[in-house]
Amino acid sequence: MRPDRNARPEYVAAFREIVHRIAGSLTGVPKRALPVRMYVAGGAALHLYTGERVSRDIDAAFSRRIALPENLEVAYRDADGAARLLYFDRQYNDTLGLLHEDAYEDSVPLALDGGDSTVLDVRLLAALDLAVSKIGRFSGQDRDDIAALARHRLIRAAALRRRAGEALRAYIGDTARVQGSIELASRLVADIQARGGKGS
Repeated sequence: MRPDRNARPEYVAAFREIVHRIAGSLTGVPKRALPVRMYVAGGAALHLYTGERVSRDIDAAFSRRIALPENLEVAYRDADGAARLLYFDRQYNDTLGLLHEDAYEDSVPLALDGGDSTVLDVRLLAALDLAVSKIGRFSGQDRDDIAALARHRLIRAAALRRRAGEALRAYIGDTARVQGSIELASRLVADIQARGGKGS
């Protein structure tokens, strides 16, 4: 897929520059070790899907352990002229949130101009798995992100409840709070569906 037509071109350019820097660091890696897959989650994935909410950081995991280059932040000017910064979040950890065991296998390839997917294969969590990943914390921002995916008709309530329930089966400990969040998220999406994809 390509970034949504409403995604800000300045943001996409900054995102692409960070990707190119990571890909450039793989020069000299034996071909048998390539491609490295980069799985993008969080606000960056949301913006590329919907054009909504510009995130300041890129949350991503990789298919291999990778020594990242130093300079993974890009300053740019938004369409309104405001100075912005996009950076790769080196602290992102995919083990603490809710994530389906097939999320990376089911991820969606992202087409970026000038990119070489035979070296660095950039992929977005599928919209459904992106929504599931928002349920673990389920902050106000996470709810807004799930609502955005629903408004763009990228997720449906029944599928979200099922996928999140499947993901939760792989977790141990007291999961009551997350179970409650799954129910609330599913109701949120169902309400937006009932309005024909419209929501606040």
